[in-house]
Amino acid sequence: MNRNKAVKLLTFILVICLIIAGYKYGNQNNFPILLTLGMLLLIFLAYANFEFNEMGTKEIALIASLSSFAAVARVPFASIPNVQPTTFLVALSGLIFGPYEGFLIGASSAFISNIFLGQGPWTPWQMIAWGIVGGISGIIGIRGFKPKVEIFAVICFLYGFLFDWIMNLWHVIGFIRPLNVKTIFAAYLTGLTMDVMHAVGNFIFAMVFYESFYKVLFRFKKRMKVEYVSSDKLN
Repeated sequence: MNRNKAVKLLTFILVICLIIAGYKYGNQNNFPILLTLGMLLLIFLAYANFEFNEMGTKEIALIASLSSFAAVARVPFASIPNVQPTTFLVALSGLIFGPYEGFLIGASSAFISNIFLGQGPWTPWQMIAWGIVGGISGIIGIRGFKPKVEIFAVICFLYGFLFDWIMNLWHVIGFIRPLNVKTIFAAYLTGLTMDVMHAVGNFIFAMVFYESFYKVLFRFKKRMKVEYVSSDKLN
């Protein structure tokens, strides 16, 4: 077994063990901690894959740059409840560069932006949530498919609910007591206004910036493609 498979297998086993331990031996007070640790292990697996993939310095630099841009773009909108362009930027990055790159950009954006806005136990959940957004968009565009602006705006609208519902899950398992169908439904219903604001903000950002940002990022993607020619063909 090579190191890549060994790291993946070990991380998968640890995540499963944490979840089983939370259900079997834990209680409602420590299960959120175990689940958050499981999230951290999944994030570790995604970043550990850097060592084994064939990414060059250009790709790594681009991922770092897009993550930083998406993170910094979140800061000026901090005063507007749940409205920021980060979700749109992560989704667009995943659409153009692929699911793995999209996941890394989403996860990194959450961590970097929280350097300015505050780190906490919610950070791994935000990293996973935005990573999922980037990953799904990467799957949509994996064969070079470019949705129309209206379709992508609707997708980004739905991402607003997806992201917030993942974050609501963290709130529910961490703070809602007793935990039952009624309290879970009430918790999600309470946050519905914020969910709508996030979704509408995503829709507007996509409608306004999709075409121009797509052209810029796609141009960068084309420049990163390098064709290797064997020495035999040169002779």
